[in-house]
Amino acid sequence: MSATQAIVVEGLSKRYGHIEAVHDVTFEVNAGEIFALLGPNGAGKTTTIEILEGFRERDSGRISVLGYDPADRRTSRELRERLGVVLQELAVEPFLSVQQVLTRHAGYFSRPLPVNNVLEQVGLMDKAATRVKRLSGGQQRRLDLALGIIGNPELLILDEPTTGFDPSARRDAWDLIRKLTENGTTVLLTTHYMDEAEALASQVAIISGGRIVAQGTPESIGGRDRGACRIRFWLPPGTTATDLPVPVSEGAGDAVEITTDHEIEVLARLTAWALEHQVNVIGLTVERLTLEDVYLRLVGYEAGIAAGGET
Repeated sequence: MSATQAIVVEGLSKRYGHIEAVHDVTFEVNAGEIFALLGPNGAGKTTTIEILEGFRERDSGRISVLGYDPADRRTSRELRERLGVVLQELAVEPFLSVQQVLTRHAGYFSRPLPVNNVLEQVGLMDKAATRVKRLSGGQQRRLDLALGIIGNPELLILDEPTTGFDPSARRDAWDLIRKLTENGTTVLLTTHYMDEAEALASQVAIISGGRIVAQGTPESIGGRDRGACRIRFWLPPGTTATDLPVPVSEGAGDAVEITTDHEIEVLARLTAWALEHQVNVIGLTVERLTLEDVYLRLVGYEAGIAAGGET
């Protein structure tokens, strides 16, 4: 494995009886980047993550995590020292305080971060003396995140890390994750929030039916950087879509939408016409496929709805 690669997965497969949960999955995660693994429930994400963590054995394929084979029990302790994990549900003693839980967990690592610093980073300083059972759902997820980073990991695996967060807390968590990568931590992220993947990840892989169906940057995956785009705007009173110098794809009242593969040419004609006739084109926007559009197209609409509706 190259020094620039934190994770290498080649031809990973795993079966449960007659069910092939993961088939020939291959991807790489570069050191210091945020990599998002996206897919609906039952697509194979959890199995893949558990194999990377060493909690589940693979049937075939090659895996390297920080230079270790997670299936090799001889080096499992060394890997654990360098790995942080934030699962959807962590078992934490409900009668301990937040500070007690973090202090005890820090003792499992040789170079943990200071407990108070972590409390500050995740926004739980004012809850340090509060028992875990009295935390709200969002505060418990913050504690999960704190437990993941207390060991100062080189690789942090985040499984749905902001579920239950309000919008402000989500943005704070995003800022924390970015700061971790700026300091050299590699992050493997799973999420059902497409805006989260787009805001954080430098690389994305979409898994469906146990197979990787697309990989690339959030901007280019699934051909987002190519093909048709949508130009939308409103016309002022007295102007209709038939007055425009370009064909309209959809129009309802003053609202106009143009779908085109040649947005530069269409925009040039449209703006030249608007300037010549002194027409105020209101709210002009140019949009390509969103990451959510691509995701739903690749995994299937029904699977996408199920994934989006579950946390």
